[in-house]
Amino acid sequence: MKTPTTTRLLRASLLALAISLIYGCGSHDETTGQTAAAGRTVAADVVTVQPAELSLRVETPGTVVSEDQVQVASRLMGYIREIRVEEGQAVKAGQLLFVVDPSDIQGQMSQARAGLAQAEAALADAKSDYERFGALYKEQAIPQLQWDKIRLQYQVAQQQVAAARAGLGLASGQMRYASVVAPISGVVTMKMANAGDLAAPGRPVLVIEGLKKLQVRTEVSGDVYARIKAGEKVRIVRDGEAAPVEGSIAQIVPAADPVSHTHLVKIDLPADAKLSSGNFVRVSFAVGSRAGIRVPASALAERAGITGVFVVDAQGIARYRMVRTGAVENGQVEILSGLAAGDRVAVSHVEQLQNGDKVGGGAQ
Repeated sequence: MKTPTTTRLLRASLLALAISLIYGCGSHDETTGQTAAAGRTVAADVVTVQPAELSLRVETPGTVVSEDQVQVASRLMGYIREIRVEEGQAVKAGQLLFVVDPSDIQGQMSQARAGLAQAEAALADAKSDYERFGALYKEQAIPQLQWDKIRLQYQVAQQQVAAARAGLGLASGQMRYASVVAPISGVVTMKMANAGDLAAPGRPVLVIEGLKKLQVRTEVSGDVYARIKAGEKVRIVRDGEAAPVEGSIAQIVPAADPVSHTHLVKIDLPADAKLSSGNFVRVSFAVGSRAGIRVPASALAERAGITGVFVVDAQGIARYRMVRTGAVENGQVEILSGLAAGDRVAVSHVEQLQNGDKVGGGAQ
């Protein structure tokens, strides 16, 4: 059984131990702080964050298409005998694409040839009468009325031969349309029929896109439509790629879609855009400006998977601070949160900096 004296002694001992631990921790923290303050010195450039006018941008999805797009259809009604190309295949102008069964046209040609032969035979007979009765008319052996009739018959026969020849030429021309060739060089992007399907005038069988000039097509709202104009530059980024491509607005369709109430915008791509027809991209339109801050991209550092910058205090000590970044433009990164105007940040050799290092040299 513990006496009151023993209890008081035990409490005093515990209190003394707690006080010693507190002082020990405080002494350790002070030593650690002094060690950090007396850490290594890294030479780095420092800039003061200033307010800036930033572009206000709206991003919309878009698709890369060829400006030269041709829908290839047959000029004949008939069943497709064969298709000699596949989707994604490159073709040259004049290359055979598909063949339509020409049986009907062949029948028309045979009929046209028979009609021409009949008309030529009638013309030969009318010419013979014309020459024979012409001689009689000169000798005044036949009346004027009979001669006029013979002459008219000869003229009609001539016209019938001309019509028969035109019919044969038309049928021959139609025969050429049985074999459909590529009107331009490009790539087959769509195949909308197969062998055995019925081809008809105005019903596309294939779609070919030329590769000389590509465009991005996107839809924008009425608010964006009111703030952009033809000739302006826009930024285009393909998913998975960091580097943007600069395009130029070629056309803005003033009529809005009656369902989505959006306007179609066509954007010309530069020749070195390294994009292909069908690529999905994002288009960034500048629609105004706003106040913000930004720092050079070289100021960003990553520690443990977190993006941040080193803020340099009045004593020149670098403190790592996490930031949330925005758009990148001309080597400058927008800072959405984590920094304020007037902060001083290191912009060089950040990969060598650690929290608590002293920054020396090159400060601005």
